[in-house]
Amino acid sequence: METRPNPLGMALFFVYLLFYAGFVLINATAPELMERTPLAGLNLAVLYGFALIVMAFVLSMIYGVLAGRRDANSSASNDQASTNNGGAK
Repeated sequence: METRPNPLGMALFFVYLLFYAGFVLINATAPELMERTPLAGLNLAVLYGFALIVMAFVLSMIYGVLAGRRDANSSASNDQASTNNGGAK
């Protein structure tokens, strides 16, 4: 089995990386911003942290759905090719 980088996985990784880099940059350059309490007495640092966790979960679900479709399409085309070649791959 040959392994190679999955473009979908890399794209989703960079989306998350940008979101996480924003968290780090805000903490490094404007920590007072993270002390603000915009919602229910929770400061922005806590809310952003929870958003990071939720975003990781959502991106993994997106990856699972889209990669599953890609694998299904790949399997179908491989099955069709093996049928056309008399079973030889």
